[in-house]
Amino acid sequence: MPKGLVTIFGGSGFIGRYTARTLVEAGYRVRVAVRRPHLAGDVRLAGAPGWVDIVQANVRHRASIEAALEGAEAVVNLVGILFEKGRQSFDSTQFEGAVNVAKACANAGIDRLVHVSAIGADPEAQADYAETKGKAELEIRDIVSSAIILRPSIVFGPEDDFFNRFAAMSSHPISTVLPFLPAIGGGNSKLQPVYAGDVATAITNAITQEDAAGKTFELGGPSIYTFNEIYKFIGETIDRKRFALPLPFFLAKPIGLTFGALFRAVWPLSTGILGAPPITGNQVEMLKSDNIVSDGALTLADLGIVAPETIESIVPSYLYRFRPYGQYHQKSERV
Repeated sequence: MPKGLVTIFGGSGFIGRYTARTLVEAGYRVRVAVRRPHLAGDVRLAGAPGWVDIVQANVRHRASIEAALEGAEAVVNLVGILFEKGRQSFDSTQFEGAVNVAKACANAGIDRLVHVSAIGADPEAQADYAETKGKAELEIRDIVSSAIILRPSIVFGPEDDFFNRFAAMSSHPISTVLPFLPAIGGGNSKLQPVYAGDVATAITNAITQEDAAGKTFELGGPSIYTFNEIYKFIGETIDRKRFALPLPFFLAKPIGLTFGALFRAVWPLSTGILGAPPITGNQVEMLKSDNIVSDGALTLADLGIVAPETIESIVPSYLYRFRPYGQYHQKSERV
């Protein structure tokens, strides 16, 4: 028998699909609340018929949030954006939207709220992305004191927009002429990539572990890498040697601001066919700080995940398509 109903806001996204499947495996029914239900049909595959439902909701509209919470005993908020587009700003989505969800939970008497933030969240941060994440954490704590906050580092998996993006850049025809990848700030910023499946398990365990209430956890994988080391790993994995071209912060910032402003202005006119900008001012600003688990922080281990997946064990399984001859390409000795 199902344990109960969990509503996931943003449940059709990258992490959301893993979370829905993990919750179903743990015995929960799942309600996926998304802005465009007609585009989220594949999330139903997370469970047998009747275990996963999809409803329309927008975290900027309180009435739709309240409707999505009916009958739920726990809530997961995964809504977030990597760059601003159209009416979706960091403030309206990551701050106001998160506060709306927390207030609706409080009004409905739901005290099991898992809010997925990010390492680097800080209300005093220079980057709007990190600032709104930090402000949201403070407000959520005031509204639902038992809320559980999870801060993952870069999340990887077959559908990620991190390893896939740099592998695509490395395999682009122009890279044969200019075999470089931009190393912003010299490429020395540190990352601690964490597998999407481990993040999903952490979310599920946060709901079930009574002692997790009111705590903040930072989620990072077992190893720390610099950006330059990530580039080297990608090059070795797809057998395409690419050099890291240092790009100082003072040059990268105006480039990022230009791309960010351009995409925000043009994206609504493109009917959504544009991808993500290559870099934004917010992303440049965030690269000035390491994206790793803080000393003394509660981690995956405190949520029962003692052996998180490594990039070496997962990433090659989905980057093979970027090799010169695909899946059957024999790696050369030159990388």
